Amino acid sequence: MDLLRTPDGCFRDLPGWSYQPRYVESTGVRIHYVDEGPRAAAPVLLLHGEPSWSFLYRKMIPGLVSAGHRVLAPDLVGFGRSDKPAQRGDYTYQRHVDWMTSWLTALDLRGATLFCQDWGGLIGLRLVAEHPERFARVVAANTGLPTGDEKVSDAFFAWQAFSQATEVLPVGKIVQTGCARGLTPEFVAAYDAPFPEERYKAGARQFPMLVPTRPDDPASAANRAAWQALERFNRPFLTAFGDFDPVTRGAERSFQGRVPGAAGQPHVILARAGHFLQEDVGEELAELVNGFIARTQ
Repeated sequence: MDLLRTPDGCFRDLPGWSYQPRYVESTGVRIHYVDEGPRAAAPVLLLHGEPSWSFLYRKMIPGLVSAGHRVLAPDLVGFGRSDKPAQRGDYTYQRHVDWMTSWLTALDLRGATLFCQDWGGLIGLRLVAEHPERFARVVAANTGLPTGDEKVSDAFFAWQAFSQATEVLPVGKIVQTGCARGLTPEFVAAYDAPFPEERYKAGARQFPMLVPTRPDDPASAANRAAWQALERFNRPFLTAFGDFDPVTRGAERSFQGRVPGAAGQPHVILARAGHFLQEDVGEELAELVNGFIARTQ
């Protein structure tokens, strides 16, 4: 596998981001992650999606750490400071799950609270389904676990088409467009930082094509099996969706209706929060997660 590694200099002096980089090797691929707070504390795992990286969580990490939690935010393979396979064919849904499973078990995380958004949910909820003993609770935000059996939003298909047709994939501007409250140029540039050239964007290009949108998708069977496991997951499960996200609007109802641990939880729709709600209401989300953990310990 031909791997690209974004030069460290691309991450110098990013606004609001001074965390020490840490790495785990997984089948020859280096995965970057942030690890803040007391190591003895139960972990809070923050999983980003497409086409962002762990920088997305800079507004949440301080509040979670100040509450005494150990906070981990990895970069998915192909994003952030993690290695980037150069060929689009090297990216599959299952391989992403395998990479993150390897990272999870290498760090031997247990009793974790998962906060997942976008592809962070498509991958993270597979981790929960396949390794439920490692998770104490889940917060699902602007995400889903599609099998191809359900209706896919027109907004997603529009995004999928754009991601394949555009000559230059404008990562920072994509994140900016997915925020309800705007994003200044310096933060747009921080989302572009992991991708100094188009050849670094193979993962970002391929991700939209890996979402199961038909029943015979290669990932459909595994995701159906994951849903069966989630339908037995009785640990606390909270949904927190933004009211300005046309891509995932309504997906929270599936979780609320099918996951036993979601029953009776104070699910929320966050005002003026777009797809990248961590940008719009990050501090509020940290408080929500802190309260959720405190109530369900």
